[in-house]
Amino acid sequence: MSTHATHAAHAGHAHDDHHHDDHHGDVGPHSTFSGYMIGFVLSIVLTAIPFWLVMNDVISSRNTAVIVLGAFAVVQILVHMVFFLHMNGKVEGGWTLLSTIFTVVFVAIAIAGTLWVMFHMNTNMMPAHEMQQHIQRAQ
Repeated sequence: MSTHATHAAHAGHAHDDHHHDDHHGDVGPHSTFSGYMIGFVLSIVLTAIPFWLVMNDVISSRNTAVIVLGAFAVVQILVHMVFFLHMNGKVEGGWTLLSTIFTVVFVAIAIAGTLWVMFHMNTNMMPAHEMQQHIQRAQ
């Protein structure tokens, strides 16, 4: 293609007319006001319910409270990811969702490994005062 043909192909466009606002190949969702409002209302509800549960001492067991509040936190994270970050299997061919799943699995393994090591350090390492007691018994 000659230089003249290249200039003729772009003759209808100004030099700085780059069409930054065109989304011809964009397959990502463009949320509506109602989509944002649904996410907002769900976020408010998923914040108010745990707040009410804690402030009114509805759950007496600490372990149950941690599990229930953790479940509300996970659901709220999912609401934010779907309604505000627009993450689903369709955006960018699913790569965004796949990378998020990989990150969650990686962080979960790192946290579980760290907690496992910290929990077993006490049983695997003998404190100094117990070591002195074993030495005295041996003598």
